[in-house]
Amino acid sequence: MTLKGRCLIFWRKIYWKNCNMLTILTIFFLLWFARTAKNVLFWVYLWQLKEYHSKRFADHFRTAKGRSLLLDKLATGKIILLLLFFLSPLIVFIVLPFIYLSESLKTGYGLYKKKLIKPVFTKKATVIIFLVFLLEIFFIIKSFSIIDEKIWLSILYFPLLLLTADLLTPLIVSLLVLAFQPLSWTVKKTVMAKAKRKRNSLQNLTVIGITGSYGKTSTKEFLATILSSKYNVLKTKKNINAEIGIAKTILGELKPEHQILIAEIGAYEREKIKEVCGMIRPKMGILTGINSQHMATFGSQENIIKGKFELIDSLPEKGIAIVNGNNDYINERIGGYKGKTENIIVNNDIAKNVLVEKEQLSFQINNASFKINVLGKHNLDNILLAIAAAQKLGMSLQEISKACLDIKDNQIIKKIPVIINASYSANPTGVTADLEYLKLYAGKKAIVMPCLIELGESSKEVHKKIGEKINEVCDLAVITTKDHFAEIREKTEKAVFIDNPQEIIKRLEGFKNPEDVILLEGRVPKQLIESYAH
Repeated sequence: MTLKGRCLIFWRKIYWKNCNMLTILTIFFLLWFARTAKNVLFWVYLWQLKEYHSKRFADHFRTAKGRSLLLDKLATGKIILLLLFFLSPLIVFIVLPFIYLSESLKTGYGLYKKKLIKPVFTKKATVIIFLVFLLEIFFIIKSFSIIDEKIWLSILYFPLLLLTADLLTPLIVSLLVLAFQPLSWTVKKTVMAKAKRKRNSLQNLTVIGITGSYGKTSTKEFLATILSSKYNVLKTKKNINAEIGIAKTILGELKPEHQILIAEIGAYEREKIKEVCGMIRPKMGILTGINSQHMATFGSQENIIKGKFELIDSLPEKGIAIVNGNNDYINERIGGYKGKTENIIVNNDIAKNVLVEKEQLSFQINNASFKINVLGKHNLDNILLAIAAAQKLGMSLQEISKACLDIKDNQIIKKIPVIINASYSANPTGVTADLEYLKLYAGKKAIVMPCLIELGESSKEVHKKIGEKINEVCDLAVITTKDHFAEIREKTEKAVFIDNPQEIIKRLEGFKNPEDVILLEGRVPKQLIESYAH
């Protein structure tokens, strides 16, 4: 019997008695649309998470989680189904609706439980999502119309078209993102130019730039709190440190009455910090510290150092550079900066009688006493940088000491057991410092963290050192990603791999005493934070 004959018999027996062909195709399409919506939202979310940075996006696929996206079992099954189509088209008609129904129900459930992974619906993200659907639907309709004038053959191929569009979604999203890059670059340059003009019009504004591999946000928050006790201060928000975000802060929030602007500046490659400095014209630059964070995108440790020092290079004549003198990379380089700027090298030995308590750090500088509600001695470097900056801007140590009383640390989200939320970001220096802080507690100690990313060639060594620190401090370490779990496990048997939030919570049930402490470090599952926060 011919292929046409088998198809007609199939339709009469299975479908035609209960519904017409248009209904069948509509159901097929709606199921495809529901599951594709989830897929499109996820891939746009991933690009947005990586700030539409192609190197960061590519580096994600060097991680176990990234590789699992490429080797997804469901996607593999669909590829097999696609190949089987050419052997037996009816298999696709039978199997594909059930696959799409299952995925659509999962999408609906995620939407109902508010667990659907989706991007922030900015103008850019919304346009990309719309265009992805437009292109895929156009592909399906166009292909459907030109396959054959005989309706039975077009109908037979309809699931094949849906399946093809489905599998091509990640590629289509990525190509659209890359196609938008020239337009995004133009928009960014336009916005930055407007921000630069506005900043230049405010001649009495003092701009402070803060950069480094770690400690940027803490130093910014400390300094803003101190200076706000005497001056009218604007700071970039906690999660904003890219050039376009800083530009929008200037355009949307900076007013003539502001006396000081504090801008946290982040970067993933050379020339970015220099570009931001050209826009904001900082008078003071604070360099918090340098490590191997983002080596995968910078390319080398030397590039990281040069990239961070772009802030110091961009300072004007008689500008003020305030740097962390406890960082080896900074100390090796800052000696070459003489004459142009005033270099203030801040060492933590200027603080005397340092006392580190569970929720407070106290010390003395000259005749001034400081009591600050922060966690851990590692914050001493950041607060001393902020104090040095405030002094250069005309505040006395007594004024600064009083202002420091307003600094609040909200990292402890539960008291029994003590749960510390350090999930904003993670870097090698920060992880080690947070682990050292746990020593203040007499009970059992646990850390929950993913392996660190974007460390390039330094990744293995970094994770071995983290493993050694875990072995020294903790009773348990729950590692939520596989990338360098082997390196951590090599140094400690206290490390276990668990990626399911409910299983993690169950594993930590034994931590329930007042002196027990659990550290949530880096991008741990949101469900975990939410379960402990309530």
